[in-house]
Amino acid sequence: MPDWGMIVALAPDWFDRFIDTGGDILWAILFVTVLLWTLILERLWFYRFVFPRRVRRWQDEWRARADHSSWRARAIRGLIVSRANAQLRAGLPAIRNLIALCPLLGLLGTVTGMIQVFDVMALKGTSDARAMASGVSQATIPTMAGMVVALSGLYFGTRFPQRAARETRRLADRLDIHGAGGGHGQA
Repeated sequence: MPDWGMIVALAPDWFDRFIDTGGDILWAILFVTVLLWTLILERLWFYRFVFPRRVRRWQDEWRARADHSSWRARAIRGLIVSRANAQLRAGLPAIRNLIALCPLLGLLGTVTGMIQVFDVMALKGTSDARAMASGVSQATIPTMAGMVVALSGLYFGTRFPQRAARETRRLADRLDIHGAGGGHGQA
């Protein structure tokens, strides 16, 4: 059984060393990571728990209508489907932008690390390998961190739009135009 007290005591030291080695740009990557995963978890919660309740409410409201085939009924149905689509896609542009931002922040860390290497070379020549290695670490760790965060979010960045389209189609199918059944009617 692991000693959790020891793990908790070591975590801040490990984290501090990681940030020191990678440079201050890792704070920006950490902030973007927390924001990205907050948005991803919110969308997962919405798709799993919130949206199904709304679909049931919209279906009940649609079934309660006497008219399902007039121009006005079709316009109301279109409005419901459009609102659902907007709710399903809320936050997706922000998720995509944060995914794209992560590698760019990593690249910024690479540039700042390489500037540090060139400063060491200009001041001390190539004889101080330790100082140069610090700059190389500061150049590579943010790149790795940015790519890992982007790759971890990429799955959701591609799946969420697909799920939004699928759920929108399902809702449109459930709001039957020709009858009051609310089943799989034609759109």
